[in-house]
Amino acid sequence: MKSKLDVAPERQADLFATFQAENPAPPVGRAGSSRRMSHGAPARVPGPSLADMADILDGSDDYRVLRRLKPRPAVPFIRPIPAGKKIGVILDTETTGLDHTKDEVIELGMVAFAYADGVIGDVVGVFSALREPTVEISAEITRITGITAEMVAGQSIDIDAVAAFVDDADLVIAHNAKFDRPFCEKLAPGFDYKPWACSVSDVDWTGLGFEGTKLGYLVGQSGWFHNGHRAVDDCHALLEVLASPSRTEALRPFAQLAASAERTRLRLWAEGSPFHTKDMLKERGYRWNDGSDGRPKSWWVEVEEEAHATEIAFLHEEIYHLAVDAWVERLSACERFKA
Repeated sequence: MKSKLDVAPERQADLFATFQAENPAPPVGRAGSSRRMSHGAPARVPGPSLADMADILDGSDDYRVLRRLKPRPAVPFIRPIPAGKKIGVILDTETTGLDHTKDEVIELGMVAFAYADGVIGDVVGVFSALREPTVEISAEITRITGITAEMVAGQSIDIDAVAAFVDDADLVIAHNAKFDRPFCEKLAPGFDYKPWACSVSDVDWTGLGFEGTKLGYLVGQSGWFHNGHRAVDDCHALLEVLASPSRTEALRPFAQLAASAERTRLRLWAEGSPFHTKDMLKERGYRWNDGSDGRPKSWWVEVEEEAHATEIAFLHEEIYHLAVDAWVERLSACERFKA
């Protein structure tokens, strides 16, 4: 996405000429007072709009303007869903902590939208609700989210409404789905069998010209600012970032994400790997599973199907130094990002 609008030099000159013509220098008296109307109030003369002034700054190499991100208005939901159209739901949770086994959701935001062929269309629904947890909201969580105990006192999330909202979803998207999915599955039914995508790991943001994957970076580098760290505001912001052309080419990030969600992945388990190889595995992207979930107590990695042979070769040559028959799980978007 371009960070600046192209404003021709002659357009800049026209804007400044208009400003000067409409705002002549006021006459200065003995005390240096400005021209005033007969009743003593300062004369108000029209000048260029804020948008015009933003365009002028954007056209300079010395300035970059951030514009307020304005959420798309929701249009009535159409049922039955037209042929060729699908429904996506972007969601975000604010929680009392990072551990889904003991922490709780205190806010849920969701934005439903129509899409087809990798292109985002209308917003067709918005959901936002706070929830009073059974555990204390720490000062650190309040600092991050702005949510206080007073704000959530007596508040609850309508679980049936949540289930109904996601019922038609063909794809659920979160900016760090491995965090949000376990909390959502614990909160309400319907999330456990839906296809999920992660707008952090399923989009090559660096390849698209961005310098980071945090939502605040993506929004700012797209030329906007928004009320971050409130669930539904983050959903609207992510929708616009995904819908916009990338900074390096016409491809929109959502098209990349949707294509990624269609692909099957493989999860390889390096069971019984020698202890001294742990740093090598970690550096390659393997994660440790402690075995408490019934799966192997082992290092594991998730790869594309076409990378299977390469990964087996790595385990053979660098980890075990012998032929290996690693346990492999096939994962569709319905299984990915589960706890």
